[in-house]
Amino acid sequence: MSDSKVHPALTINNIRNFISITLEMENGQYTSWAELFQIHCRAYKVTHHILPSKSESSKAPKNDDPEQWACLDAIVLQWIYGTISNDLLHNIIKPGATAEQAWSSLSNIFRDNQNSRAIYLQHQFSNTRLENFPNISSYCQELKMIVDQLANVGVKIENPQLVLQTITGLTESYEVIRTMIHQTNPLPEFYEVRSRLLLEETRKRNQSSTTATSAATSLHITTLNRTNHPPPPHKTTHNQSQMNATNLNRNNNQQYRGRGRGRVRIGYRRGRGRFDYSCSQTFNSSWNAQYPSPYGNNSINQWNSQS
Repeated sequence: MSDSKVHPALTINNIRNFISITLEMENGQYTSWAELFQIHCRAYKVTHHILPSKSESSKAPKNDDPEQWACLDAIVLQWIYGTISNDLLHNIIKPGATAEQAWSSLSNIFRDNQNSRAIYLQHQFSNTRLENFPNISSYCQELKMIVDQLANVGVKIENPQLVLQTITGLTESYEVIRTMIHQTNPLPEFYEVRSRLLLEETRKRNQSSTTATSAATSLHITTLNRTNHPPPPHKTTHNQSQMNATNLNRNNNQQYRGRGRGRVRIGYRRGRGRFDYSCSQTFNSSWNAQYPSPYGNNSINQWNSQS
């Protein structure tokens, strides 16, 4: 090289530090990638290697220093190859190709069949819904990628149209914020809408987490109360006591009912009029248990012994 001054492009060691996007066939980032690449080329004075018609007249053309031009063109070609996917690389790489040829090949790939691709992308843009994505970030990113792909085929989506489609595809749980954004005049920028939706999503997530935590805490406390305070033992109610006493009286009456007419007098048997003390004692015990005597439990027994 005849010029002792080092060209700025020669100082770049890693193009990934300046262009972090990897251009792929279906990621819809060609417009963003191309813009970043052109900015980088302008900053390091090599724009004429990819866009000769827009080159700066003050810069040395190919014929002034062929050796330096070839060196810089190879560097720009390395930048292109280093920021695209393997599939695209295999499609555009050719022996002896220049940076301008590689740049034109990429442009033709992403802008080929513009009408067909535009119809398909517009249909995809109109039918994008939040319910098909895990979160707001993925949903908004998909919409932005479709808009970029449409720009690649010459269809420009303005901000109001993008914002309206974004809030139209929301689920019913975002009805309040959708109405607020729709009633804003003029409509906010897409990135502002995205920030509001992300904030609303975070609020809903925190609210759901708090509700779930409260429910789990209540369940845990209820379980502890049941473990530490078992239910009281079964108690016989007053009605049950009365029923038991009635059944006992009925059984006693049936036990001492004779075969003849009517009821046999308590303590006596048919026959010779003898008094059955065993029968009388059994009845006294049952009677005293149900109806205690005010004169003591042994009053009837004492009378029986005296008799």
